[in-house]
Amino acid sequence: MSGAAASGIRFDEVTVAYDGNVVLDRLDLTVEPGEVMALLGPSGSGKTTALRAVAGFVRPASGRVYLGDRDVTDLPPHRRGIGMVVQQYALFPHMRVRENVAFGLKARKTARAEIAGRVADALELVGMSAYADRHPRELSGGQQQRVAIARALAVRPGVLLLDEPLSALDARLRSGMLAELARLHRELPDVSILYVTHDQVEALTLADRIAVMDSARLQDCDTPQELYRRPRTEFTASFVGNANLLPVTAGKRPGSVDFAGHPLTVDAGEAVAGAAAILCVRPHLVGLGAGPNTLTGKLAEIQWRGSTHRLYVDTAGHRVMADVRELREAPALGDTVTLHFAPEDAVLLPAGAGDGGRVLPEGAADAGRATTPPVLASSAGGPHA
Repeated sequence: MSGAAASGIRFDEVTVAYDGNVVLDRLDLTVEPGEVMALLGPSGSGKTTALRAVAGFVRPASGRVYLGDRDVTDLPPHRRGIGMVVQQYALFPHMRVRENVAFGLKARKTARAEIAGRVADALELVGMSAYADRHPRELSGGQQQRVAIARALAVRPGVLLLDEPLSALDARLRSGMLAELARLHRELPDVSILYVTHDQVEALTLADRIAVMDSARLQDCDTPQELYRRPRTEFTASFVGNANLLPVTAGKRPGSVDFAGHPLTVDAGEAVAGAAAILCVRPHLVGLGAGPNTLTGKLAEIQWRGSTHRLYVDTAGHRVMADVRELREAPALGDTVTLHFAPEDAVLLPAGAGDGGRVLPEGAADAGRATTPPVLASSAGGPHA
């Protein structure tokens, strides 16, 4: 499929308010041409409002929206040249698949001679050519979603907006569609994609960069790997993957911290001696047994997860999670267990809102705008739920 003109997206201090209630607060964000940007956050964080501002369905109270070099803030949706897929697909039930896909082309007054070819190209791209004469009621949820994507792609947009497109699918279909969306991105390298989701796995799988939203504000923005390994705030650490967040106090020696009387070491830069901070370590980087940065506590809960066991250990008034390889002889509840993690596997965060030592619930943290200083340490790690 060809013909899509490369076009990025730029939010220039965009604010949206309803009846005086700010639902998007001074969003400053750029999606580069050909990039997949995920807007990730809990319900009410402002991510869907940002997408609707690009689509033209909401008018900013202040700020401007650009597609490429064009200021589209005042343009109606049909003049913006974008494709959009919404959560419930919005297919016309009385139209066949090919008619649904052709709808946007007809609305844009595309030459009749071109429409059949562009519909065929779009259906082939999403693997739905054999279903062109069916009605939506004759399709599965995943197939309907493919048709909705084909309809969006048929207009050959420079920008594709996806609003929670997989949320209505079951787990198996969602996994398959994630692979399909990744393939589409490879085949459409010039199309910029803005992808709204509250599902961290979708964001980590598809996005070139993730913008983390909460309380109407941008909290953080970086590659999935950097957000996972080097979160800048407690909210990012807890929302992008699970994390142990332990309240610590910086020691006099660089890299030394104190956790409830336990001296720990982080491969870090500088921290003000005596300052409160948060130590972040991912559960899969916490090992069972003695080692560097040892913590001891009572086993409060254990969950078998197939290839791993997740241990919940109460230590010094906080609960620490450890994902360890499946144990042939797992410890019993109430047993004293020892955990450890390497200094290079911990990240020191500025102290802020949150419940140290436990995974924060969605929306529990509001660490402010994405102006927090960079973290002091990081290491390798992978995205584990």
